[in-house]
Amino acid sequence: MTESELRDAVAAGVLAAEAGHRELLQSIVEVARAIFRARASSIFLLDEEADELVFEAVAGEGAGALIGRRLPSSTGIAGWVLVTRQPLVLSDVEQDPRFARDVAEATGYVPKSLMAVPLLHEEQVLGVLQVLDRPERERFSLSEMELLGLFAHQAAVALDLLGRARRARAVVQGESPLATVARLAATLDALPPERQGAGLDLLAQLERVLGS
Repeated sequence: MTESELRDAVAAGVLAAEAGHRELLQSIVEVARAIFRARASSIFLLDEEADELVFEAVAGEGAGALIGRRLPSSTGIAGWVLVTRQPLVLSDVEQDPRFARDVAEATGYVPKSLMAVPLLHEEQVLGVLQVLDRPERERFSLSEMELLGLFAHQAAVALDLLGRARRARAVVQGESPLATVARLAATLDALPPERQGAGLDLLAQLERVLGS
C-alpha cells in the first residue's frame, strides 16, 4: 500500500467516525424531544476559535435548516448557560431579559418556554442542550432535571468525540507538521515486521532528541 493510499484509508476511517458521532448527537436531540414531548430540541457546539455557538443537531422545529448556523457565543439564553455553566428553566422566555428574540426570529422559530443545560466534559464546557416548548406543567420536577442532566452527559461525551474526530481529520488531511507525523506513523504501520523495528528505533531516538 502506498503512502497516498494509507493516508486516504486513515482519512476515510476518521470521516466515518465523525459521521457516527453526528448521528449520535441527532439521536440524543430526537429522544430528548420525544421524552419531554417538546416541539423542538437542539445541541449547540462551542467553536472556541470563532467564539461562536454552532447548531450541531436539531429535532422538531428547524430540523435540517438550522444545522451549521452560527451565533456569537454570548448570545441569548444559550450564551448565558454556556458562560455561567448553569442549567436554566423558563416557563415564559419573553419575560426574561436574557432572551434574544431577534436571534430566535432569525432561526424561524420563537419558543415560549425552554430548558437549557451546559454540556460539560472533564470541566470543559463544550456546548449547550436546549429543549423548547414542552407541555405546560405546574412545576419542573427534580426527576425531570435529573433526566435532562443524563441527556446532557451523553451529549457532552458525543461532542467530545466529535471534536476529536474533526481534529484528527484536520491533521490527516492537512499539510502541517502534525500531518507529516500522522503519515509517517501510517507508513511505519504498513511496513513488514522485520523493518518496523528500525523505524521504531528511529522514532524513539527522535523522541529523545525532542525531549531534551
